[in-house]
Amino acid sequence: MTVLNDLTHLETRVLGAIERHISRHGQSPTIAELASELRLKSKGTVHRYVQSLIEKGHLERHGTGWRGLRLVSGGGESKNGVSKSGAAFNPPSNNPALSNVIAISSVPAGNMSPGKFRIPLLGRIAAGMPIEAIEDQNHLDLAEFFIGPDRYALRVTGDSMIEVGILDGDTVILKKSNAVRTGDIVVALIDGQEATLKRLGECKDGMVELIPENKTMNSFRYAETRVSFQGVLVGQLRGY
Repeated sequence: MTVLNDLTHLETRVLGAIERHISRHGQSPTIAELASELRLKSKGTVHRYVQSLIEKGHLERHGTGWRGLRLVSGGGESKNGVSKSGAAFNPPSNNPALSNVIAISSVPAGNMSPGKFRIPLLGRIAAGMPIEAIEDQNHLDLAEFFIGPDRYALRVTGDSMIEVGILDGDTVILKKSNAVRTGDIVVALIDGQEATLKRLGECKDGMVELIPENKTMNSFRYAETRVSFQGVLVGQLRGY
């Protein structure tokens, strides 16, 4: 790492630790990982120096999580290739009930021709009793479901949503939105650090309920000030 004249010794160490972590893992460290790397007990100290690096223009924050930190080079682009319009989420925690998302790739908004994303829709097929096979000549426009400036994809990890058919390794497509309704399957960000895919339950008395679709797991309740919503499920992909 290049030593920069406007940085203190500890700021230089913090920036170097972030650079090394991105080089090794392809993503920014969490505050806990950064504190461990620097052998600092106080996460508040880490937070303070990271904020100083942001203010001095050496880091940018995309989104609200620590994985959204980006190294700044020049020309408005981060060193790790994410432009200022990029998005980022946190990785799953070690808590199996919260670890239902992520490694994220935001879907870029581009000038894509809808015709390139159409496949023939040939009819219906029964998953129960057999029905007569009828071939239609319609087309299914995949772009309508999966492409657009407000869409992004997340890779699911964990089994907290298996009872609605969302399995470990699936890719879910979400619409960016913080306007959600009870019953929606949402991406919820807890304390700005933990992202999870859950069904939204009751929101009352200042509390938010997040419901796993797995009968072996209990619902979670958080103070509404701890929760922000990053999107609503609109589709799902799985390869065979």
